[in-house]
Order: sequence, then structure tokens, then C-alpha cells
Amino acid sequence: MKSQIADITARIRERSQPLRQAYLQRTRALAARPRGADRMGCANVAHAFAALPGSDKFRVVAEKAPNIGVITAYNDMLSAHQPYEGFPAVIRDEARRLGATVQVAGGVPAMCDGVTQGLPGMELSLFSRDNIAMATAVGLTHDVFDAALLLGVCDKIVPGLLIGALHFGHLPCVFVPAGPMSTGLSNSEKSKVREQFAQGLVGRDKLLEAESAAYHGAGTCTFYGTANSNQMLLEAMGLHVPGAAFIHPHEGLREQLTREAVRSVLAIRQGGARYTPIGELVDERCIVNAMVALLATGGSTNHLIHWVAVARSAGIVIDWTDFSELSAATPLLARVYPNGKADVNQFQAAGGPGFVLRELLDSGCLHGDVMTVAEGGMAAYGRVPQSQADGRLAWRDLPATPIDDQIVRTADAPFSESGGLKLLAGNLGRGVMKVSAVPEDRHVVEAPAIVFDSQEALQQAFKRGELERDFVAVVRFQGPRANGMPELHKLTPPLAVLQDKGFRVALVTDGRMSGASGKVPAAIHVSPEVLGGGPLGKVRSGDIVRVDAVAGTLDALVGADEWAARAIEDRPADLADDAAHGLGRELFGGMRRNVLSAEEGAVTWL
Repeated sequence: MKSQIADITARIRERSQPLRQAYLQRTRALAARPRGADRMGCANVAHAFAALPGSDKFRVVAEKAPNIGVITAYNDMLSAHQPYEGFPAVIRDEARRLGATVQVAGGVPAMCDGVTQGLPGMELSLFSRDNIAMATAVGLTHDVFDAALLLGVCDKIVPGLLIGALHFGHLPCVFVPAGPMSTGLSNSEKSKVREQFAQGLVGRDKLLEAESAAYHGAGTCTFYGTANSNQMLLEAMGLHVPGAAFIHPHEGLREQLTREAVRSVLAIRQGGARYTPIGELVDERCIVNAMVALLATGGSTNHLIHWVAVARSAGIVIDWTDFSELSAATPLLARVYPNGKADVNQFQAAGGPGFVLRELLDSGCLHGDVMTVAEGGMAAYGRVPQSQADGRLAWRDLPATPIDDQIVRTADAPFSESGGLKLLAGNLGRGVMKVSAVPEDRHVVEAPAIVFDSQEALQQAFKRGELERDFVAVVRFQGPRANGMPELHKLTPPLAVLQDKGFRVALVTDGRMSGASGKVPAAIHVSPEVLGGGPLGKVRSGDIVRVDAVAGTLDALVGADEWAARAIEDRPADLADDAAHGLGRELFGGMRRNVLSAEEGAVTWL
């Protein structure tokens, strides 16, 4: 084990000890109870199993057969979740073969950030994570389950399911992915058309044609954004059937992996071959493994928020300093768009998560001595699944050298000696930058600030031709308390156009960028946010701002006395009113009032 990673893990363990012990005490007390059908009153039992076929009622009540609860994020609005429609039938069939029963315990909301990007609905996106966690709890609180399967892929859905499941830490849980869509128009070509549209060089018809060629079928979007980063992290945490992340929805192997998830969750149930409740599995080593995998692949910055909340759900406390120090000790082993040209299908063909996790494990960057849902521990996740001639699943070793060294590298010859993240701190607060996708000559930008109170204001200034110069865009009032912290991905094309023209530009914001955002230097998630007293509210247009990913600093170059004397500007009343009303935003007012900071996971339930 690398000493730096071992030391950070030990620090997290010590910091978390009181919360973690209290969590485990509660979890173990729940696990010690009699099973649901034996513990509950007869009316409760009758209600619980009223709709089951008679044979299944007999199995679960009289024969005490294991009962698997399924929480599904199925809808056919999300291309990634549309394949889940048929999963319950496959799961039931496999469970019956093994003498078990299955109930779909609940469905959770699942919104598509691609549909809502840049629109009012995006202001509900971050908070949907905690709604999903609560919906997961509603389903599992029927409390008649011996194990759970969790069906979800996309941005807030996996963190929400995981947070919800960890509040039922006594249950063994396996996550069941659905896989990516087939490769369409390349991500780089799609981005080129977006930039051309931003400049008025092509019309809406050409833009729609390009977007439709990129997003064209069932499965996860093929760039390495938040959804596909979710799948990488679940592999690193040992919560998937090994290698399940990036198999196509309609490939025959996908159904085999789904059936294997049923076998796996039954093997780790209480009374099974190796009882592995999720609350015991997700310990500080498991969380560190997820953080390392994120950094080694240049994954989505959204997980600096989500995994803080996930860890806290298991009684573990992490912060952005932990991420930053782990990044310094973690080699960058993958280049997948937006920090490379490959899509996730090409990543999978080059070895995918299996290659990366094997290299991280062998180089001492991962904790190998952890629980997983698969027999064989973390080593099992360094291999890839395949179907044998007799139809059974098997796992094969990957070659020692990269199949394509432009996509994956070995730990002794990485793309970079450090991971894809940098913590920035200074008189503007604490923020993060995804440096793996930013050209090295743009890691430091010092230029006059132009202050915007909304993303729309920046876009309008670009259309008017007012941004043809060096500048740092300060986009404020975009934090969780202000408007739910929407992603600001629509700012990427205009800023990229300006950068390509040779201007030195950067973004500083208390909001988020999409997991697909890349080449423009962006100090994001700046905390505290302006509505929480954050110093971004002191910046005035014309102030010189320095964004320095080399030194890790984020400063307005204003005299200390003047800076201390400045007031934080108020949010314009019309923006405050707009963020509170319309398209369901009224219903999320309590979340905006109670949410913690981005660095605290933007949690609404503490």
C-alpha cells in the first residue's frame, strides 16, 4: 500500500471513528432481529405478500425463503434507464431457480440532466439525489427483505440509491447496471458542432442533427461524465458483479450479468455463504478506493459533492483536502472524453475498469483487503467477464500491457504521475478544478474579472461580442442555497470558442459544471457559496483574479484592507424570485433553506 494513501485512510478512519461506531452499532442491532415475516404481525405479513403468487407466498412465509427487494430507477425518459423495463422479469426468473422470491419494493425518480441542461428543471437536479435516497428508504422500509438489488445508472441516481441503501446498512446490496449506448457521432465532433453553433457558423438544424447522432439509442451517454463515473466507482467499491459496468444493454452478456447479480446477493445474505451487509462493506477503505478510482480516470467533479454525502451516510467523514492529497498520490491511467478522445466503449475495449483497477491494486493505490459482493475480493475486479461455450459466465485476465496506450496506461507509465483534480484555496474560498482535461498552458490564468449573476447573462454577453478579451468569468448565486446548484455546462461552448481564439479565459463559480466539461479552466463548487457568506460576492468587474492550478490558489488580487472592507453584494430580487417559483421549484424551498455546503456534500437530511 502506498504510504500516502494509507496515511490518508488512517486520518479518515480516526476522524470518523465516533460517527462510524454509532452507525455500525445501529446497523448491527437491525441485523440481529428476526427476519421480517417472523417478526411482523399477521396483518402486516398478509399485506406484504398479498400480491405474490401462492407458491411464492408459501416459500417466503413457510419455507423462510430469502426475499429480495428491488429498487428500480426505470423510466424511458432516460436512455440509460430504458433497458431496466425488462430487468424485474429476469431477476424473478433467476431468483425462482434459486429458491428465492422477489418484490419490486419501489421506484425512484430519475431525471435526465441532458434534457434539463441550462433549463429551470436543472435546478432540481442536485436535490433529486436526496429525493432518490428518501424514495429508496420508502421502498426498503417495508422491512421484509433479506437483500436488495438496486437498479440505476445516471448522475444523481446512483449516489441517491447508495445513500438510501446505506441507511439500511444491515442489508446485503448489489447494484445492477444497464450499460452504455453504442458509439455514435464522436464526442469531439459533437463538441465542434456545438462551438460552431455558438459562433453562428451553423444553424439549429445542423446542431440537432449532430446531437441526435451522438445520443441515438438505449444506454448511457458514451462520454465519461457523472453517469459513467458512477459505474467506475461502484466497480472500485466492489458493489457490482465484476466487470458489469460497460457491457451493452442488448448484448447477451448483459442478461447473464444481471442473473449473476441475483446469485451474488443471495450468496452474501445473512445465512448465505458469506454475509456481507452494505454498511459493513462500505468502510473508509472502500470510500478511499472509490476516490482513487475517480482520480485515476479523470472522472466527474460532481463526485466531490456526491461521495462526501455517500461517505457520511456510512458514518465516514471526508473532505476536499482528502481528494486533493489522494490526487497527488494517484497516477492518471485513463484518457476518456472529455480528458481524451475515446468514448466508454473504446475504454471498455482497451481493458476498461478491469485494467485500471488491476493496475491500481498492483501498484498499492487500492486497498485490496476489503469486502466486496464478489468472491475473491478486489482482485476479482481486475478481470473482465465473458460467456463460455456452455453459456456460463467466466472471467479472464487482461494482458499485462495496454491494448491501446492512448486510452489506458500501466501504473509505471501513466499519463500523469498525479490524478485529475486540484484543490484551489484563497481569498475567494475553496474550489476544485479538473485539471486532467485542461491544457497545461491554461493551468494558470490571471486576468480581469467580469461578474455575472446568472449563466444566461454570460451567454448574452458572448452573443453581443463583449467577451473578445482575456478575462475570468465570475458566475455567482449558483450554489445549492441559491438555486439548487445547477450544472453550468451550457457555458462550455462559448468559453471554449474564446479560448480557441487565443484569449486567456477561466470560470470561477459557486455552481457546478457537467461531468462532461473539459478544456476550459474552471474553479467550481467554490465554498462557501455567496448566499452562505462566500467571498465571491465581494468580487467586482475589473478586479484581477488569479486561478492557479499549479500553486493551488484562487485569489482576487485586491489589497487586504480593501478586501476586508468590501460588502458581499445581494442577489438581485428578480433572480431570487425566479429560483423559487415555477416547474416545481416551490416544492424544493425547504431543501434550499436547509442544504449544507458543497464541500459538506450538499446534504439536505442532516
